[in-house]
Amino acid sequence: MDIKIEDSWKKMLAPEFTKEYFQSLTLKVDEAYLTTTVFPPSPLVFNALQHCPFNQVSVVILGQDPYHNTGQAHGLAFSVPDGTAIPPSLLNIYRELASDLDQPIPQSGNLERWADQGVLLLNTTLTVKAHKAFSHHDFGWERFTDAVITAVSEQKENVVFLLWGAPAIKKRTLIDETKHAVLTAPHPSPLSAYRGFFGCRHFSKTNDYLRAHNKPEIIW
Repeated sequence: MDIKIEDSWKKMLAPEFTKEYFQSLTLKVDEAYLTTTVFPPSPLVFNALQHCPFNQVSVVILGQDPYHNTGQAHGLAFSVPDGTAIPPSLLNIYRELASDLDQPIPQSGNLERWADQGVLLLNTTLTVKAHKAFSHHDFGWERFTDAVITAVSEQKENVVFLLWGAPAIKKRTLIDETKHAVLTAPHPSPLSAYRGFFGCRHFSKTNDYLRAHNKPEIIW
């Protein structure tokens, strides 16, 4: 597995790379790339950590696993490359963003602009078999991404965690809420967005919190 991770993350997560579960995970992922079509492309598996250095993390948005259709996944939760049709969940995120901050809906689904400002767009599983959602959930990825969440919680202060949907909200137990903000809502999927994601105002609330703690606001 091609572990392209920014240096501050590499240092923070070094103990994970030597653990037995990670060695097993690497073997499973390598075999999957050799024998099936897997998304995202191998060099982009750790793209969330590459774009958003540990030292710059100020917001964490958790997804589940990558998009499983051709040309969509590029290693950032909810994001798609420029020129790719905006998926329904991301379109709902954009609708809430437009309503919350009174701004136009973006034309591109590429969220690199968020990641480069310190928004960690982390899927809890980092690979998926083409056209088969949740297909790599038993590989061991969540142990690794739990370590990422725990590192942010333990080693940083005043980070905003946006947890959308039941699987993401379960990760709340990993977060020290005495020094971080946790905002929860239903998942932005069309199946659930109307149950409370719309109107959650998480984007303005995030910036209110960051501003109150003398941290740069996110230009959403």
